[in-house]
Amino acid sequence: MKMLEEFFPEFTGKLDEIDAMYREKRTIDEKTYQFICFALSIKGRSAPCVRKHFKGALEAGATVKELCYIMALTMRESAGADDCWTHDVLADWPEIIAGNVKCSCEK
Repeated sequence: MKMLEEFFPEFTGKLDEIDAMYREKRTIDEKTYQFICFALSIKGRSAPCVRKHFKGALEAGATVKELCYIMALTMRESAGADDCWTHDVLADWPEIIAGNVKCSCEK
């Protein structure tokens, strides 16, 4: 975000406005909010956000044990989704092996 803050501050300013709107309109408690953000940060592979929401959840009353559960749940659900998606994509694997399917990565 540092580059965006420097070269496109209007964009980062809008993100700050969105964050403020979410705080104002939030219909869930802080701990639940932090759990959701923690899980999304793990899935999004954002180290700063994982740390931010881990700390935020603790400050909102979460325990490390609860956060480990959220972490495990996120990883398990991600694995299931990845498994289903990959099997769908490769459903025609015999045709791929036979050379009857061209992928867009081939020239």
